[in-house]
Amino acid sequence: MAYSDTIKLVVGDTLPEIVCTLKDSNTAASGATLDVEDSSTWAPINLSSGTVKMIIRKVGETDLTATITMSLTDASNGVATCVFPANTWTAAGTYEAEIEFTNSSSKVQTVQELLKFIVRDDFN
Repeated sequence: MAYSDTIKLVVGDTLPEIVCTLKDSNTAASGATLDVEDSSTWAPINLSSGTVKMIIRKVGETDLTATITMSLTDASNGVATCVFPANTWTAAGTYEAEIEFTNSSSKVQTVQELLKFIVRDDFN
């Protein structure tokens, strides 16, 4: 499974804010030559007509631990932001999350690469 860099958290954390930019690997960004191996050349996906969710589960499990609707902070440039609710990280462990975009026609696009989180217990 392809993961982004691992994000390290503590049980109960509500930060950091996660910022994702969704891009189309089949379309060149303005002024760029498309290179499918270089995401900096990909055009952003316009998120204005839909919603973006982060769906989280423990690694190796199928039950979801959280589904968070992300804020569209720069929708036309593909930018969505996630702030974790207080009950997101309730147990230590290794988690994975996928990002899913649903447009206004209920068509779904899921990002192939997963986010990975390692959560440790809090001292108090």
